[in-house]
Amino acid sequence: MVQTPTPVTATTRADGRAPHELRPIRFQNNIAPHATGSTLIEWGNTRVICGVTVEETVPRWMKEQNVAGGWITAEYSMLPYSTLQRKSRDSTRGKIDGRSQEIQRLIGRAMRAALDLEKLGPRTIWVDCDVLQADGGTRTAAITGAYVALVMAIRRLIAAGKLNESPILHAVAAVSIGIVGTEALLDLCYVEDVAAAVDFNLVMNSAGEFIELQGTGEEATFSETQLAGLLALGKAGIRQLLEIQEAALAQT
Repeated sequence: MVQTPTPVTATTRADGRAPHELRPIRFQNNIAPHATGSTLIEWGNTRVICGVTVEETVPRWMKEQNVAGGWITAEYSMLPYSTLQRKSRDSTRGKIDGRSQEIQRLIGRAMRAALDLEKLGPRTIWVDCDVLQADGGTRTAAITGAYVALVMAIRRLIAAGKLNESPILHAVAAVSIGIVGTEALLDLCYVEDVAAAVDFNLVMNSAGEFIELQGTGEEATFSETQLAGLLALGKAGIRQLLEIQEAALAQT
């Protein structure tokens, strides 16, 4: 179990943080004993269980197109009690809502960027991210936690003799950044997220490369200078997250 200290600063936000500070983050690894790798990431008041399972086969399209290596795919859901008002299950509606579909595709892309899929071999890795409690940043928490669970699963495959070498290329983490009022903020909680004039989600790897940058002006525009400031703030946050992930994995 790894936890970042709660900072005490003179400049405060809705939850007492300075503009450049992350919320406290804690990992509880091996939370799902039947998964190949799992963790509960607690990021402020956002909590997401990330579980990884492995199937010794690949999707049919890979077989039909003779694509070498393996595949990683993700599923994301918010449990009914994760928000203040009950959220209906996708199974009740009969389809996945657009937001969940977008996020699970993002998680899948982020995790595929972390591995050499050819070295993974002909197997499929499923990454399941279930939100227990939502207070902003569920997709960034899911990606950051999913990487930890993924590494644990890869280590187990190596220990079982199913992989001769690690296919991991780079660590992957994600964080939100935005402009609330006139100030650039790192890691938006819910009340900041809904008030943000500009809202971004940043996904990067430990090589300092961008995997995905999702951003928009919410009824506002932003300048190139503001964009550069947001990216600098987000990159600093990613570096902190990578250190927290490394510490969490060192304890498994």
